[in-house]
Amino acid sequence: MTSQNSNTLGNDLSRKFALDVKDMGSLRQGARAGTPEALKGAATQFEAMFVNTMLKTMREASPQDSLTNSDQTKMLTGMQDQQTAQSIAKKGIGLADMLVRQLGHNDKQALAVGGAGDAADGANAGSFAGMASLMDARLQKAIAAAGGNAAATAKTEAIADAKPAAPARRGSQAPHVISFQEKLSSHADEASAATGIPAKFMLGQAALESGWGKREIKGRDGTNSNNLFGIKATPDWKGKVVEATTTEYVNGKAQTRVERFRAYDSYADSFKDYARLITNNPRYEKVLASAGDASAFAQGLQKAGYATDPQYANKLTSIIKRSLAG
Repeated sequence: MTSQNSNTLGNDLSRKFALDVKDMGSLRQGARAGTPEALKGAATQFEAMFVNTMLKTMREASPQDSLTNSDQTKMLTGMQDQQTAQSIAKKGIGLADMLVRQLGHNDKQALAVGGAGDAADGANAGSFAGMASLMDARLQKAIAAAGGNAAATAKTEAIADAKPAAPARRGSQAPHVISFQEKLSSHADEASAATGIPAKFMLGQAALESGWGKREIKGRDGTNSNNLFGIKATPDWKGKVVEATTTEYVNGKAQTRVERFRAYDSYADSFKDYARLITNNPRYEKVLASAGDASAFAQGLQKAGYATDPQYANKLTSIIKRSLAG
C-alpha cells in the first residue's frame, strides 16, 4: 500500500465514528495500513466509542422522567450523546494518545491484525490486538461500574488495565488455527461484548467442539448445522434441529449416542445463541465470574455440566493457552 493511500485511510478512520463492536472490522482494516496515521485514526475512533459508552451508561443509571421517556426522546438523546462523544474524542481525553504511544512503542512496524484476544495474552499480539483488547471483560466492568465519577473512574481503570502487547507472533501458529480465527473472530467479538468473556476463550471452545471446523455437527443428510458449540436441542428449543451421532461419558465411560442438536442459519447465529445460553442460564453464573482466567473459565464450564467429557476442562485450557497463544 502506498504512503498516500495509507494517509487517506488514516484520515477516513478519523472521520468515521465507531459505536459498536460491528465496526471492529473497519478498525482492523485501518490498522493493516501500517502507518502512524492509520493507528492514530483507529485510536481516535476507539476513544469516541469509549466516551459514548460511558455517556450511555450514565444515562441508564439516571432517573427517567416518564413524560419524556419515550422511544423518540431516547433516540434523539442517543444521537445527541453520539455527537457529544464525537466532539469530545476530536479534542481528546488522552486515551487515543496513550494507545498510540503504548502500541507504537511495542511494535512500531507491526500493525498487522490477529484474531480476538486481550492485552494479557500474546496470542493475537500486534498493535491493533492490544487496542482491541481494551474491550475485553475488564473494560466492560469498568464501564458498568460508572457512577457519579464515571468518566474519571472508568478511564482510570481502563488505562490501568491497558498493558503493552507483545510483538506479533502469528507466524508460529498453525495455518488451520489462523484460518479458524480469521473466519470467526468478528462473531467472537460480538459475543464477547455481550457476555464479557474474552473472545479467545469462545474461539477455543468452538475449536474444541468442532475440531477446528473439521468436525462440525451435520445432519444425516449432510446438512451443516452451523452449531459450533455442541448445544443440544432441549424441549424448549423452537428453532431448527439436526440429529447426529455424538460421544457422551457416563460414569467416566464413553458411549455413542444419537442426539438432537440446534441448527442455525449462520455461524453468527451460533455465537449469539451461545452468548444467550451462558448469560441467561443461572448454572453458568460462576463461569461468567471467572471469565478473566482461562483455566478457571474451563473448569467452571465443566463443573456446570456443559460437557460430560472428564478431560473437557484440560483440553479447553490447552487450546486457549497453547494453540491460540502461538
